[in-house]
Amino acid sequence: MTNRRNFLKTTALATAGVAFQAFNGKSEETEIDINSGKTNKPIVLSTWNFGLQANEAAWEVLKNKGRALDAVEAGVKIPEGDPNERSVGYGGRPDREGKVTLDACIMDEFSNIGSVACLEHIKHPISVARMVMEKTPHVMLVGEGALQFALSQGFKRENLLLEASEKEWKEWLKTSEYVPKANIENHDTIGMIALDVQGNLSGACTTSGMAFKMHGRVGDSPIIGAGLYVDNEIGAATATGHGEEVIRITGCHLVVELMRQGKSPQKACEEAVMRIVKLTQNRGKNLKDIQVGFIALNKKGEYGSYCVQGGFNYAVHDAAGNKLIDANYYLKT
Repeated sequence: MTNRRNFLKTTALATAGVAFQAFNGKSEETEIDINSGKTNKPIVLSTWNFGLQANEAAWEVLKNKGRALDAVEAGVKIPEGDPNERSVGYGGRPDREGKVTLDACIMDEFSNIGSVACLEHIKHPISVARMVMEKTPHVMLVGEGALQFALSQGFKRENLLLEASEKEWKEWLKTSEYVPKANIENHDTIGMIALDVQGNLSGACTTSGMAFKMHGRVGDSPIIGAGLYVDNEIGAATATGHGEEVIRITGCHLVVELMRQGKSPQKACEEAVMRIVKLTQNRGKNLKDIQVGFIALNKKGEYGSYCVQGGFNYAVHDAAGNKLIDANYYLKT
C-alpha cells in the first residue's frame, strides 16, 4: 500500500470553479463569475490517496448520470473492502481488546441520513448506514443492535481481524502505549462528497477509527454534522483525522454554514481549521499532536481543503480527470 505521506507533489490546483495556489502559507483564490451559469458537474472529492481508486468507482455512477448518493456509496466501498487498507473496513486495525469496530454515515440531497457506530463483523458499514436511512425510523444504530439489524438485512457476518492486524495488536499489547501520531495510518477515514449531473449533492464517511482505541470509542465519522454534512442548497463537507477535535466544533456543519454565509469552500475549510487551532491552543495542547483535514464542495462544483499540518491529501475527479492534491495547511514549522 502506498504510504499516504508519500503523496504526489502538486504546486497548483485549477478547476472550472476555483483555483488555489499556495503562497507564503496562504491560499490565493480565483473564482468563476457566480453569474456565469457555469457549474463544474459531475464532480467527486474524497480524502487521502486511496480516494483515487474510490473516485473511479464513484465516477462510473456519475458519468452515467447516476445519483450522487449511489456514487458515494460505491466509492467508499472500495477502501472498505480492501484488506490492505488498514484504517477503513476490512483489514482495519482493532481496538485494544482486539475487536475491529467500524463507524460510517451517509447523507443524501433530501437530508435523509443513516449511521452506524461500533459495528463488528460487517465488511461494508456504509451500506448498513444506508439501510438504516432507508429502512428504519431511526438515523443511528450502534454496537450489537447495529449488527443484528445488518444481519436481518442479509449482510454476511465475517471475521474482520486479519492476520497482519492481529500481529500488530499483540505487539502493541506488550507496552499498551496509546499515543496516536498525526498522519500515521491509525486514525484515518475515507470521506467522499459528490455533485451529480442533476446538481444534487450527497456524501459518505467510513472508518475503523483509531487503532487500539478503547472498546466502544466512536469518533466523528458516523456523526452527521461532525464527520460529514450535506446541504443541497449550499454544499457539502467531510473530515478526517482526530475525530475528537472535529466533534468539538461540529466541523462539517460549520464548514457548510460558512459557505452559506458566502465563503468559498477553501475559505470555509480554513476558518474551521482555525477554530480547532484556537481551541487546541486555549486548552494548552500541542498542535503537532493532532491532525484534522476538511474537504468541501459547493453547488457550483467549486472545492477546497485545509488541514492543521502538512501530510493530508485528497482526490478530485471531474470531467478533466482524476488527480491527487496536497492540501494547504496551518502549521508550517
